[in-house]
Amino acid sequence: MAEDGTVTLYNTTHITDPNQNPFSFKVGLSQTLRGGTIFQVSNLQQAKIAEEAGARAIIVSDPRHEGISRMPDPSLVKDIKRVVSVPVVARARVGHFVEAQILETIGVDYIDESEELGVADHRNFINKHNFRTPFVCGSRNLGEALRRIREGAAMIRTQGDLEGSGNIVETVKNVRSVMGDVRVLSSMDEDEVFAFSKKIEAPYDLVVQTKQLGRLPVVNFAAGGIVTPADAALMMQLGCDGVFVGSEVFDSPNPFKRVRGIVQAVRHYNDPHVLVETSFGLSLDDEMEGLNLGDNRIEPFGGGVEEL
Repeated sequence: MAEDGTVTLYNTTHITDPNQNPFSFKVGLSQTLRGGTIFQVSNLQQAKIAEEAGARAIIVSDPRHEGISRMPDPSLVKDIKRVVSVPVVARARVGHFVEAQILETIGVDYIDESEELGVADHRNFINKHNFRTPFVCGSRNLGEALRRIREGAAMIRTQGDLEGSGNIVETVKNVRSVMGDVRVLSSMDEDEVFAFSKKIEAPYDLVVQTKQLGRLPVVNFAAGGIVTPADAALMMQLGCDGVFVGSEVFDSPNPFKRVRGIVQAVRHYNDPHVLVETSFGLSLDDEMEGLNLGDNRIEPFGGGVEEL
């Protein structure tokens, strides 16, 4: 956040001096990811496939395992950084500022304060203004998104399913909630904005800026349950700036084709001919078929994190 408490306007092309306005600089870096796809990877092979298929960035995560999920092994992050040229994102637990310090020290391009990992602090999020590295944070609604921005998040991840189930319904619900609230806010009388900011428990100045812009002040990606080109294009047509895709897409019989198809769908989300082409031949194998779960399998967001 800038020293005066305001966020640099989203649609500006000017990035201020990072020594005078570091948050503005981090927001500008995050805007370079607009219109792209970020893939979660857990090994070097997946990282290479994602880069070759056109990923805008990759997010490094340890393979799923029983017990508490923590930040990825720094050696894995460094190994992946050596073999790819795209930006590398790594996850830290909610509230675990020491994990974030470690990730910044090894030179990641972005830090994701992720509710997909075990929660380190149920009441306090990381003060992201204390870091030079831009932060990504998850949210389910407009109020959460603006609170995370106030804490220093330079990019928002509107989050749905956290279980890697391939069920996109929660993501659609949350993206529509954010976009719907922004539309309502845009048509409000100035006098109504005070009450609205209290209702959603968001900083007033950021609510005003969101109203002026007609969108979030920072880049907004969708995440959760996105496993097909059609899923990715749906998120883009709903108004997102890009998508996060889980590592389950690499379980496909032809992971490069699936990853490439999703990348192309994000780039050409309004072109039905491209979407048809990217969807051809992506039959699911047995493992990916098991991702399609019923609505009753959707878990609550955030693992019990108490919102501030």
